[in-house]
Amino acid sequence: MHRRILQLAIPSIISNITVPLLGLVDVAITGHMELARWYVAAIAVGSMAFNIMYWLLSFLRFGTGGMTAQAYGARDNGLCARLLVRALTVATAIALVLVTLQVPLCRLIVWIIAPDPFLVGLVEKYFLICIWGTIPSLGLYALTGWFVGMQNTRLPMAVSVIQNVINICLSYVLVFHAHLSVTGIALGTMIAQWTGFVMALMAVAWRYADVFRGAQGLFQSTVADYRHFFMVNGPLFVRTVFLVAVNVWIIVAGAKGGVVILAVNSIIMQMFILYTYIMDGFAFAAEALCGRYYGARDVENFRRALRGVWQWALGLVAVYTLAYIFGSSLFTQMLTTDSVVREAAKDYYIWAILIPVSGVAAFVWDGVFVGITNTVGMLKGTMGGAISFFLVYALLAGSMGNHALWLAFDVYLLMRGVVQHAIFHTMKSRGTREGIWG
Repeated sequence: MHRRILQLAIPSIISNITVPLLGLVDVAITGHMELARWYVAAIAVGSMAFNIMYWLLSFLRFGTGGMTAQAYGARDNGLCARLLVRALTVATAIALVLVTLQVPLCRLIVWIIAPDPFLVGLVEKYFLICIWGTIPSLGLYALTGWFVGMQNTRLPMAVSVIQNVINICLSYVLVFHAHLSVTGIALGTMIAQWTGFVMALMAVAWRYADVFRGAQGLFQSTVADYRHFFMVNGPLFVRTVFLVAVNVWIIVAGAKGGVVILAVNSIIMQMFILYTYIMDGFAFAAEALCGRYYGARDVENFRRALRGVWQWALGLVAVYTLAYIFGSSLFTQMLTTDSVVREAAKDYYIWAILIPVSGVAAFVWDGVFVGITNTVGMLKGTMGGAISFFLVYALLAGSMGNHALWLAFDVYLLMRGVVQHAIFHTMKSRGTREGIWG
């Protein structure tokens, strides 16, 4: 079982690592252009808008993955095929709505952020090109979830790596050789998204032809089918709203503390993100394996998979905790040369050191709950964590200042895991799903 967990987790981890690399390259490219600060700012504003949009729609990946894993475990190829068609249909419909509303959406973003008039034109250029990438991007969400459900994380890893390499190369050529500035960055991103989407569709046709061969009613999903799809995914959408609220508040609260505090908070958040790169991989493994054995009603292997993921997760907690105890200063030195920020960050390392312990259960149970499609349980966990976050911050901000923000964040992570742990064991004691938990 440990070997199978690693086979699923490692490709997902590699895929995760390519994402920040792409962002760094975009900044590096724009940072070497004339008027660099304006182009970097425009990319930052435009990217933030799409990141929030895609984050809110990430249910297309998670919901598809859990339902597909269960169908795979039940050896129902027809349902696996129909789930992909259903997810792609929903993804395309949402993307077409966003494309249709691109102008008012762009104006709304500019109005909210209210950037400098010169920056407005650059943001609009970036947004109105990249919006055409929502169709392949949301389609890739559906395809990635489907691949994970089919116990295959290597294909989405390959697609992600190749897509990002294409993006980097195209952006470089279009900016420095075609002299298209921010338009070149946007075109490189959009073309790479379409390339990745087409590659993923070709991979489905090549690798999973047998799944679709003979599938009945492939394009005949009923209203009830789509109702079930949205019943599973609706709580995931609301859950993501709570996640976004917490992360946005960290930026807002940090900005109130001034530029040094904002920089320190960014460093601590990067330490959290560094932790998520690895833990997400094992959450994906939990999703794929637990969903598969849940669908197959294979109690013994479900327990083995859950136990194996927990063993790896707890091992990573020990590694990350030790790394943050002894390496936080070195990590800060790698990120900034500002001596004031380096010194100020030292007071906040304790909160980063607590992140692995606080967050481990949230990651493991998120993966398990996606696999068994208990999305309401995920919503309850995140909602409980978010309420705890804002409550702790409101009560302690006056006396603890910025430390209250990071204490609240650690409590938020901890509460997510605690609530989901309680929900899971309540399900287990009740013998839900015809005794699979018994």
